[in-house]
Amino acid sequence: MCEFCIQHGEGKKWYEVMGNYSAELLAHQDRQKYIRHFIPNVQRNAQANIAKLAWAKEHFPSVYRYIRAIGTSRMKRIHFGQVVPLEDAERIIDMVQSITRIACVCRSVSSGSKNGRYCFMLGIDPNNAGIDYADLQSSLETIPPEKAKELLRQFDEEGLVHSVWTMKTPFIGALCNCNQDCLAYKVQVQSDLLDLMFKAEYVASIEASACTGCRRCQKLCQFEAIDMAHGCCKINEQKCYGCGVCRQVCDTDAITLQEKSYAQEVRHESFRDSRQ
Repeated sequence: MCEFCIQHGEGKKWYEVMGNYSAELLAHQDRQKYIRHFIPNVQRNAQANIAKLAWAKEHFPSVYRYIRAIGTSRMKRIHFGQVVPLEDAERIIDMVQSITRIACVCRSVSSGSKNGRYCFMLGIDPNNAGIDYADLQSSLETIPPEKAKELLRQFDEEGLVHSVWTMKTPFIGALCNCNQDCLAYKVQVQSDLLDLMFKAEYVASIEASACTGCRRCQKLCQFEAIDMAHGCCKINEQKCYGCGVCRQVCDTDAITLQEKSYAQEVRHESFRDSRQ
């Protein structure tokens, strides 16, 4: 289990705890202020902050690990995420009081796209939050749970990765559906500057006997976590984020998700058997 599961999970996955979506947490004054300024702050500062981190990593590599540790620790307190597969994302939808579909701030910063409505605000009414973001107003749409689930399945088929995000940890205020325009992806996966999100509590597995070697899953994977070996695709567990998106394009259902604890037990048993 991830660090947040231990700290905020009450013995289970932290994003499955109702209290982490509560109106009581949302009502905290400092959190309200953070939410109010979050989107405009990202719009104004994200690109410059990423450039500063990249510059520091290039020019001060010997001390950058300390910068990274400090930055990661700060983000875990303020705004941190975790990848979740479709099944868990749908369960989250059933837990929250309201879902508001909004334009993706990451896409607006990375590519200038202001119409990509791929993000859900959870339990937050942007109209009442006083968010200063003019582009947001025309994109707002409060949607029922079934509509949100329908969109999640559509996004999954498009290869978008689902993730939950805190607004002053442990309050979970957003469920995002990301491509490689995602700022967290750019910072953590693409540039290796900071940790901004946990991998999922799962890891993918490919049944070699069912794999045809078509490589459709490999082409879809945003994390380059699928290799080829002996004509079959194989999961690189060190790179896999457990999003499960690769399952959508496998015509033979060769790909499954396993909870990490179970996957580790299987590996240990296989290791013991190999030594006997």
